[in-house]
Amino acid sequence: QVQLVESGGGLAQPGGSLRLSCAASGFTFASYPMSWARQAPGKGLEWVSGIDRDGSDTYYADSVRGRFTISRDNAKNRVYLRMNSLKPEDTALYYCAKAGAFIIGDYSGLAEYDYWGHGTQVTVSS
Repeated sequence: QVQLVESGGGLAQPGGSLRLSCAASGFTFASYPMSWARQAPGKGLEWVSGIDRDGSDTYYADSVRGRFTISRDNAKNRVYLRMNSLKPEDTALYYCAKAGAFIIGDYSGLAEYDYWGHGTQVTVSS
C-alpha cells in the first residue's frame, strides 16, 4: 500500500532553516509528481511546492518562492523541502502528497493528489 512518511520538522528561530524529508513506498515513485502542502493552526490546507517526475521542473507558492527549495531523489524514493529564511507565519503541519496522475500546468490544486502523509510539525519562534 502507498505510504508517505514525513520527517525533519521541529522548532526553528526566525531566519533559520529546516529540511523536510518524505519517504515514499508502495508505488513507482519516479512515475508521479509530488508536492508539499501545509496547514497552519486555524487555517485551511495550503499548497506549498511541487516537483515533476524527474525533478526537472519545480513550482512554488508565492509565499515561499525564493526561500524554499523542493527536490527529489528517485533512487531513494524521497522528496525533500529545504526551508530557509523561516518566518513565524511558516509555522504549520507540513504534508507530503503524491499526485494521482501526470499534472499538466497547475500543481497547486489539492484535488490532484490522492495520497497524503501524516505530516511533520514546523514551528518558527524565537
